[in-house]
Amino acid sequence: MTAESTEPIATDGTADPPLRPLPERAALLLERVDAPPRLVAHLRAVHEVAATLVEWVRLRCPGLEFDAEAVLFGAATHDIGKAVHVAELSGPGAEHEEAGRELLLRHGVEPGLARFAATHSSWTVPGTGVEDLLVSLADKIWKGKRVPELEDLVVARLAGADGREAWEWFMELDEALTGIGDGADRRLAYQMSHPLTRR
Repeated sequence: MTAESTEPIATDGTADPPLRPLPERAALLLERVDAPPRLVAHLRAVHEVAATLVEWVRLRCPGLEFDAEAVLFGAATHDIGKAVHVAELSGPGAEHEEAGRELLLRHGVEPGLARFAATHSSWTVPGTGVEDLLVSLADKIWKGKRVPELEDLVVARLAGADGREAWEWFMELDEALTGIGDGADRRLAYQMSHPLTRR
């Protein structure tokens, strides 16, 4: 029996939930590292939420400068270290974070893009960029999880970019995240429909 390819999971059209394909570079990397199907499905769901957040920020706060392509690549690869630490796909653990960064670097990914594998769970570290915050936020809200501390950091960046009051941004972001969270059950079902290991 041959191993199942992860490429269709990364790029094929989906109707329920509707998910954009992963960036081609990310899809190829996931294939190269033999990423488990469930991991690819997870990354696809988080990438979709990140794309939605990027669109929302661009529309609502055009003065906030950030690298949208970096956010999308970061969301599409942030958990790639779970291809090495497979037990962390279904259980707790943080070994995948640094392992993912190192894996990406070994495959020629620039440090500025590889960093998301290590930073997606550490948004309070000094020097955390808007891109890192958006990847972290996508990684939480894809399953409907709200993290007030993380959301406050995003609100502060939005308020700092256009001068509106933080409470106004809090209300707008809260409404957007509530809407995104409404699709969490469908995204979770999609992820869980994929096996933990390749066949």
